Amino acid sequence: MQAIIEVNHIAKKYVMGEEVIHALRDVSFSVLKNEYLALMGPSGSGKSTLMNMLGCLDSPTSGSYVLNGTEVAQMSDNELAEVRNKEIGFVFQTFNLLPRASTLENVALPLVYAGFSKQEREERAAFVLNQVGLGNRMKHKPNELSGGQRQRVAIARALVNNPAIILADEPTGNLDSKTSVEIMGLFEEIHAKGNTVILVTHEEDIALHAHRIVKLKDGLIETDMANTTITTYKQRLNSF
Repeated sequence: MQAIIEVNHIAKKYVMGEEVIHALRDVSFSVLKNEYLALMGPSGSGKSTLMNMLGCLDSPTSGSYVLNGTEVAQMSDNELAEVRNKEIGFVFQTFNLLPRASTLENVALPLVYAGFSKQEREERAAFVLNQVGLGNRMKHKPNELSGGQRQRVAIARALVNNPAIILADEPTGNLDSKTSVEIMGLFEEIHAKGNTVILVTHEEDIALHAHRIVKLKDGLIETDMANTTITTYKQRLNSF
């Protein structure tokens, strides 16, 4: 199967005064199309730095990152912006929703930058909101929604451009246990529809939903293994 992501000997260092911090030291791995991968590691392991690299939000100090057959370092700023807008859907722990905008407007926002008409934006946003079970909340503002509903809005926003890759950074970090299980069920559905899903988490029970787990420590890959004990949404839901 085709690799959608190829990372070769990536390193990232930050110079802070006289101190040099090596966030990533020598990281190599590939991600296949439609793979469901979890990146795990304690604070300071480099997982968030790696996530930023994969999302084209930051560039490595050295090494190579090939996305869909194209070397990212050779892309112009406009090309990188287009990749972030159309090829990658981002889901963050803190939701990052516009407080004064409606649910529909928040989800439609990426389509503004992609040049869609207002009617097209609203139709596509409404479609994905129905997909995540929020068709009856389109006019609500974020402060009128629960934490789980806000995360569903953030997921809908990530899906609205039909991206090939979903990058989720601690997507259940601000949610209670039952809501976390429901959100992970949503990621299962997204993966089943053909998306490549990359999940960053420090929680073992969340990582066990993925089909492959890469563990980082001190800027290096410690282990990279298939998950032989995949936890499904239905299995965890039965524990409540």
